[in-house]
Amino acid sequence: MSKAKIALLATVIVVLSVCASRAEKRYDPGATDTSIKIGNTMPYSGPNSAFAIIGRAQAAYFRMVNDQGGINGRKIDYISYDDSYTPPKTVEQVRKLIEGDEVLLLFSLLGTPTNLAVIKYINSKNVPHLLIASGGTAFGDYKQFPWSMGFQTQTQGETRAYGRYLAKNYPNAKIGVLYSSDGLGRDNIEGFKQGLGDKVGNITVEQIYDAAAPTIDSQLVKIRTSGVDVFANFTTPKFAAMAIRKSAEMGWKPVHILHAISQSIETVLKPAGLENAKDIITSNYLKEYGDPTWDDDPGMKKFVAFLDKYLSGENKYNSHIAYAYISAQTLVHILQQCGDDLTRVNVMRQAESLRALELDVLLPGIKVNTSQTNHYPIQQTLMHRFDGVRWGGFGPIVDLD
Repeated sequence: MSKAKIALLATVIVVLSVCASRAEKRYDPGATDTSIKIGNTMPYSGPNSAFAIIGRAQAAYFRMVNDQGGINGRKIDYISYDDSYTPPKTVEQVRKLIEGDEVLLLFSLLGTPTNLAVIKYINSKNVPHLLIASGGTAFGDYKQFPWSMGFQTQTQGETRAYGRYLAKNYPNAKIGVLYSSDGLGRDNIEGFKQGLGDKVGNITVEQIYDAAAPTIDSQLVKIRTSGVDVFANFTTPKFAAMAIRKSAEMGWKPVHILHAISQSIETVLKPAGLENAKDIITSNYLKEYGDPTWDDDPGMKKFVAFLDKYLSGENKYNSHIAYAYISAQTLVHILQQCGDDLTRVNVMRQAESLRALELDVLLPGIKVNTSQTNHYPIQQTLMHRFDGVRWGGFGPIVDLD
C-alpha cells in the first residue's frame, strides 16, 4: 500500500473515530460533558415554608453526588428558586428556569396549585417535569401531560384509603372534613368521598380554608359544634399544627385523620404539642429516623451517614428530609440510566422505565414503578398511628388505586 493510501486511511479512521465519539453523546439544553442543569421551585418563604427543608435537603444530596464524582462524570447544577407557594410567582420562576437558565429538566416543584399553574406551559416546551412534590391527580395524567410525572402517593388515592378505612372501622360515625380551597383540597375531598362509598352520607360538615388565611379557628369551631365523631384534617403543615392545638384547647378528642403531608413530628406535632397529637391516624411510606426498628437497616445507615455529613445543622427528625432524599435518589438513578444520551426525550424514556426500584428509606415492600402509562411512581402506603412519641405502622401495605 502506498504512503498516500496509508495517510488517507489514517485520516478516515480518525474522522470516523471522532464522529463515533460525538454520536455517543447527545445533549439538549442544560447538559454538557461536565454538567447537568436541574431546575426547581420551592416555598422558601410564605405560609408553607415548612416545606423549604425539602429543597435544602435535595441540594445537599446533589452535593454528595458531586463529591462522589457526579453522574457519569457530570456534576449536578441544581438551581432552586423561591416561589412562596404562590402560583403567579411559580410561573415567573419556571419561565426563568426554562428560558433563562435553560435547564435540562424541572425536578420536584412543590405544591398542587403551583404546579397546576405551570404544567401546560412546561408541556408545551417539551421539558421533563419530574418527580413533582405533590400528589395531584393531574400530575400522573400521561395522556394530557406526557412530560409531567408525580412522585409521592397520589392525593386522591391517599384520601380514598382513609375513606375506606373509616367505612370499614367506623361505619356509623359522623365525619367532619377540613380542606383547602385549591386543587389540593379538591383532590382531597374527591378521593375521600370515593373511599367512603355508600358511607359518604356520614360526612355531616365540610369546611374550607384559604392557604393565605391567618387562622382556621372558625372552621374548627363549626366542625366541633356539629357533633362529629371523626375529624378528617386535610391541611398543610402550618394549619395542621393549628388544628391539633386548637382541638386540644377546645377539649375535643374525635378520631383524628391527618393528611400525610402534615405528619412531621418536628414541624407539626411538636409545635402542636405531642400530647395533643396522641392517637392521630395517618399513612406513610417512609422509614422514620430515630425509630429503633431501623437501627440495623442498611438503607437507614446510608441515610444517617448522609445526614451527619451534609445536613449536620438541620433537625434530623424532620420527615421532609427523608422525602427529599428519596426523590433526589430517584432522579439520580434516572440520570445514571441516561448514560451519555442527555436529551429530554431520553430523560423521559428513562423516567418511564423504573421497575421495582428500592430506595434507602422506603418501607419494606414499597417500591417505585413507572411506565409510559404510569406516571405515579409511589402507589403504596401503610396506615400509622401516633403513640405520643413516634408513628407506628399497622395493618397491611395498602395499594392506592
